[in-house]
Amino acid sequence: MVEQQPLTQMDLSDDLSFSNGFPHAFFSWLRLNEPIYWHEPTSATPDGEGFWVVSRYEHINQIIRNPAVFSSDKGGCRTGGGTAIKDEKTAGKLLNQSDGHRHRRLRALVQKGFTVTAINKLEGDLRLKAKHLFARLKCGENVDFAKIIAPELPSHAICTVLGVPKSDRLELCSWIDQGIEAESASVIAVEHLRKVRDYAKNLIAKKKAKPEEDIFSKIVHAKFEEDGSSLSDYELGSFFALLFPAGAETTTRSISGGMLALIENPDQMERLRKTPELMKTAIEEIVRWTTPSVYKRRTATIDTELGGKKILTGQKVTFWEMSANRDEAVFSDPFYFDVSRDPNKHLGFGAGVHFCLGASLARLELKVFFEEFLKSNLYLDMDTPVTWTPNNRLVGIKNMFTRVRENAD
Repeated sequence: MVEQQPLTQMDLSDDLSFSNGFPHAFFSWLRLNEPIYWHEPTSATPDGEGFWVVSRYEHINQIIRNPAVFSSDKGGCRTGGGTAIKDEKTAGKLLNQSDGHRHRRLRALVQKGFTVTAINKLEGDLRLKAKHLFARLKCGENVDFAKIIAPELPSHAICTVLGVPKSDRLELCSWIDQGIEAESASVIAVEHLRKVRDYAKNLIAKKKAKPEEDIFSKIVHAKFEEDGSSLSDYELGSFFALLFPAGAETTTRSISGGMLALIENPDQMERLRKTPELMKTAIEEIVRWTTPSVYKRRTATIDTELGGKKILTGQKVTFWEMSANRDEAVFSDPFYFDVSRDPNKHLGFGAGVHFCLGASLARLELKVFFEEFLKSNLYLDMDTPVTWTPNNRLVGIKNMFTRVRENAD
């Protein structure tokens, strides 16, 4: 039985509530006692209005799979909407903030680049990058895994996908890091995201004039089969600004959180070393365990009911996939990290029409990273407790100081 605690102790709209990681105890209480919970506005709440908090897997799955009622765009009389607590005026224009025909068109165009063949072609390069990464580590070395090791493969992968020159990658990544850590009502602070958009404008012009072999070039020149249209410069810039942080940051958080879980559960690390065939289920468990984008938001388009609670047209409805991925009604012993967990119907990549576009890329990166780490015969020990990035959407490890060794003793 989860100990009862006052709901007023946790402000989910305040990034500082996530300074010690995801508040699992609070959400365990919600799932048991108030799975559809009305969150009153606080001084930190964007737009000064309350929102629904949905914590159980069953209800979250219903929301995700019913975009006609729970919209990624807008609802009621709203002029803004989107997928974060704060209303965004871009709702209805972006891939992740649209529904219906507009979403279908945007998704169809960007998927022309994200083919299975295109993603699989990246494996050799990613594996070489990972080998070099681990070869640089020295026995006895103290290294901030979250800052130095974890971002390497994801940032390399997403920059390769987007055709970003190597000379520009460090600066782009720093803008995103600063934007996530900055105090802001948005998931990524606007001033830093604007720099990414400005960079995208120049890159798009180059791809239009001289396309290369990268996936982004294919997307720039893709045609929608129904009407022959291409993505506009605004749509391309918005897609770049969505994909770059989504691709770099979320997988980085999965790598850091996955490594921490393996270090804290040495029996599971040893199972992977002895039985590498478990890597496929281990990857899914890492995604469930870390759920790097912990919540999304929808807007009710009509008066409706969910879990016995009446939700009114235009109200904000947040659903917390991290909570769903610890739901005792769905996962056996959900707070146990199990690299052989099967079945594992986690919502780490979402579900339905908004299922994560980069899921296959993320799975490939995780596979390559952890396979090459295990082949390196390196071991990592924690030097100090981890620190967390205070962000209520992109919850992840900020610092993770580890010491390298070459044997299991």
